[in-house]
Amino acid sequence: MIVEMRTYQLKPRSLPELLKRWAEVLPARVKLSPLGGFFYTEVGGLNQIIHMWPYENLAERDRIRAEAVRSKVWPPRIAEFIETMESKILIPAPFSPAMEPRQLGNVYEIRTYVFKPGSIPGVIERWSAAIPARVKLSPLVGAYHTEIGPLNQWIHIWAYKDAGERQRTRDEAVKSGIWPPPAGTGDALLKQENMLVTPAPFSPLH
Repeated sequence: MIVEMRTYQLKPRSLPELLKRWAEVLPARVKLSPLGGFFYTEVGGLNQIIHMWPYENLAERDRIRAEAVRSKVWPPRIAEFIETMESKILIPAPFSPAMEPRQLGNVYEIRTYVFKPGSIPGVIERWSAAIPARVKLSPLVGAYHTEIGPLNQWIHIWAYKDAGERQRTRDEAVKSGIWPPPAGTGDALLKQENMLVTPAPFSPLH
């Protein structure tokens, strides 16, 4: 299983019309393969949309995308609103939940960490031990490392009812000592970023 994570930087004030056009053509597109989730930023880099598509492998991704273009059901007519586009191919960690429709919360936090080359196997091992206690506090949406695109990235997504619950949960996790997972040797963590995003009305993750 792979997940394609596509991030588009939009022109300011274009989001409402983009969501409208996307929703109009999405029913035809999801007949070919499911949408995993669709979000827009509230905190962090603004005027961004993030959409995630699960596939069995790269071959299936290429076949479905070609079929969508050939049948003229995709892409939506949104090019006029887009300033930049980025695509990453993600590999789920062994403990990452399946990307399927779920009602989890109104606020999603997407955290992106950059590690030194060769560090990801150790990250997966340490997180595997810490995750069971952490998910008792709030649900993990997914945890992935990049395979294509910017490399050595560790991306994890968490769902909360609201920003207040997020802060209370994080405070409790730190206070109880169950989070964050232990650091690796050699200061392998190079960079951290996060954003708070809202699911679109048509997002399967909501």
